[in-house]
Amino acid sequence: MRKPFMQEQRQHLPEVIYTPESRLRHPLRLLREMGRDLLASRELAWRLLVRDISAQYRQSFLGIFWAFVPAIATAAGLTLANNAKILNIGETNLPYPAYVMFSVALWQTFTDSVNSPIHAVGTAKPMLSRINFPREAIILSQLGQVFFNFGIKLILIVGLFFWFKMPVAWTVILAPVALIHLIALGTGIGLILAPIAALYEDISRGLSLALGLWLFLTPVIYPVPQQGTFAALVQLNPVTPLLVTIRDLATTGIVSNPEGFWIMSGIAIGGLLFGWLFYRIAMPFVIERMSA
Repeated sequence: MRKPFMQEQRQHLPEVIYTPESRLRHPLRLLREMGRDLLASRELAWRLLVRDISAQYRQSFLGIFWAFVPAIATAAGLTLANNAKILNIGETNLPYPAYVMFSVALWQTFTDSVNSPIHAVGTAKPMLSRINFPREAIILSQLGQVFFNFGIKLILIVGLFFWFKMPVAWTVILAPVALIHLIALGTGIGLILAPIAALYEDISRGLSLALGLWLFLTPVIYPVPQQGTFAALVQLNPVTPLLVTIRDLATTGIVSNPEGFWIMSGIAIGGLLFGWLFYRIAMPFVIERMSA
């Protein structure tokens, strides 16, 4: 009889001995362990991804339709308010409903990438304290869901280009690179918050409020402002150059802020590596606290 997958994983994992000595004193050994566990977690991550996606839509009558609803509802409400002159949005380089739906889909992907590590650790608490397996597996599984959900939203984005007859620049083939940087930024933030959120629920509640405020400082429902204090805040927002560059590459083909994009891309990649390191070092202490 075939053994359960988790038992097979445990047989292949090396024995780990925890000591009071900080693991940061041996950085090369730590990096080798991180790389080894990342490779070892692929199969488990795939199985968790398939299980979670199946469970996500098994009990839903409308299925993937719910992936479109937030962007469509937001665009409909804002378009009505803009047409009625209740809001003074300003000129956008795309038809406004398409501008909002495209931008909301990108913003949702960013927030999904922030929340996914926190959700992964929260739902895996019982498993983390009882079974020894590569902790990267639950993060990779959630990252897979982020890309899967964006793939569904991509259907809406492609439909928008056809409906509004918008031209597509050849640079659209480079847009996935900027999208990966946006997801890297969100995942790095999520990896830093996940161990803390496993111990304190305040983090999850505070994050919901923070993301709500962050949305209004991001050019999702309005074009990038050029003057004033609010414009400075929007320009300092780390999401702004990444999100705007994805939109530029897919539509006009001219990146409006290339310097900001490359600076934030470097910060996003560095933040992802730092977040992974923090997650890796903090999780044994978090699991010990959860098991006490």
